Amino acid sequence: MQSKTPRELAERMAERRERRRLDDGFIRQTFIQPRTEARETARAFFDRYPKEAYMSEVESWHELPDGEIEFTMKRLRSAD
Repeated sequence: MQSKTPRELAERMAERRERRRLDDGFIRQTFIQPRTEARETARAFFDRYPKEAYMSEVESWHELPDGEIEFTMKRLRSAD
C-alpha cells in the first residue's frame, strides 16, 4: 500500500466532504461584495427564501484581505 502525504490525504478528505455537501439537498450561492452590499444581499436572500420555509442560513462569512466579504448563503432546494 502506497503511503500518502498529509496534503494528499487532506485533499482527498476535502473532495469527499464536497461530494457529500453537494448531495445534502441545499442550494448554495457564494458572493464577494463590500460589507454594506453583503449585508443587503443576505437580507434580500432571507426575504426571498425565509428561514422557516427554506432552512436558509449564512453558511460562511469572512473578510478578505482587501476588506470585501466572501460569504455563502444556503437554502433547501426542495422548497421551491
